[in-house]
Amino acid sequence: MGKNAPRGQEMCDHYMAAINPVALECMQEIQHECFMLGIPLRTRHREVAPNQYEFAPFFGTAVTQIDQNLMVMQICDEVAARHGLACLPQEKPFKDINGSGKHNNISLGTNTGVNLLNPAQLAKASGSHEIFPVLMAGIVRAIDLHGDLMRMAIASPGNDFRLGACEAPPAIISTYLGETMTAYLDEFRKSKAGKEYAPAVKTVDLGLDEIAPFTMPAEDRNRTSPFPYGGHRFEFRAVGSSQNVSLVNTVLCTIWADSFGHLADQIEAGGKPAEVAAAALDQHWKVIFNGNNYDEANQEALTKAGVWRIDSGVDSLQRLSDPKNVDLFSRHGVLNEKECKARTAVLLDHYSGTVEMEALCMVDMIKQHVIPAVVNAEVEGPHLSGLQAAAAKVEAGLSKMHGAADEYSKATAARELRLETMEAARDVCDKAEGDVPEDLWTLATYKELLFLDSHQGADAISD
Repeated sequence: MGKNAPRGQEMCDHYMAAINPVALECMQEIQHECFMLGIPLRTRHREVAPNQYEFAPFFGTAVTQIDQNLMVMQICDEVAARHGLACLPQEKPFKDINGSGKHNNISLGTNTGVNLLNPAQLAKASGSHEIFPVLMAGIVRAIDLHGDLMRMAIASPGNDFRLGACEAPPAIISTYLGETMTAYLDEFRKSKAGKEYAPAVKTVDLGLDEIAPFTMPAEDRNRTSPFPYGGHRFEFRAVGSSQNVSLVNTVLCTIWADSFGHLADQIEAGGKPAEVAAAALDQHWKVIFNGNNYDEANQEALTKAGVWRIDSGVDSLQRLSDPKNVDLFSRHGVLNEKECKARTAVLLDHYSGTVEMEALCMVDMIKQHVIPAVVNAEVEGPHLSGLQAAAAKVEAGLSKMHGAADEYSKATAARELRLETMEAARDVCDKAEGDVPEDLWTLATYKELLFLDSHQGADAISD
């Protein structure tokens, strides 16, 4: 709960601006701690929302990067506390300003250091321009067939708030390749002949004598796409900030391997590589989308075309135990049927448990803070009955969860409680906050949580 502060992110002046000194001191210590452990946090910057910041590490192998990412999360939490701050790896901690996620950049490389998603590097190493479009065809096929698993891997209560909210891609699993790459693959599937890929470039002239004009890629990744190609890599932009990315990368590696294996089987059976890849692109072309994923008309068109869309994180978690996906993981020796079902149960239980803790916390806050504040301010007339009813409805939602017959039913009830009942309760609380004098309101406000460090320093927060 929390009434909006007078200022949020309207001025767009936070992104990439100078880092607040209080936050900078904390971030520098986080980087130092990470460097001491061999974790190369390469960049730091301000993000869009007030007091939102980002680190980016130097790339490495998936297993190492996943472990280091978990260590960074712990270090951020511990160091922030030492500075009188709090690190919030939560997908949507504040209403009406951007939440947070992780950008899972992934590529494939050989043991000799060749990046298989870098067309120029691959062509130089192999002497062929035909391998790259075959690999891209396999990836496009994997996204189209197994978008449900990609959606499952990013499911969390926080992401059910965040996805599609003009800050993160919607829960429709398409891929952005860019106009140049799309045209290149379109020509390939029609001609069935590989040729050199030349990414479009543009010249930037700043009009300064001291800085010569320079060239740069003409296309940036589409920030509204859940899985854009960014030149030499794909970026899974929909991962939640609280998530362990092990499952995400397990899914990506498995579905890519399965798709590459499918194409390899056809080629080894006598098919020409270009023809096999062209046929795969023809069959799965619908999953390539370079437009605005926030546009509702585009979302409807993608849904009608058959692109995977699962709005509910709970429903997407069920897909892990679907026969199609159990067969996929079993064939590749990743997970057997029992392991898929066990992980489904654990993920559903985590979803329910997260919501349960938040709901119990909300009830405590209403009863121990909001209602007493309203009474002390003598404005209970327009608010008291509504607050009491809101708390009772949240408690009823918790009872419904506890009476559910299985993990799926419980998680479904939890999602309804979080996205509907608790949202309605916070509206009642926020209206009450607006009528209570500041000195009688006992909870931290959005103004304090988002901006206090900018004016009084972190010591004021800890006080």
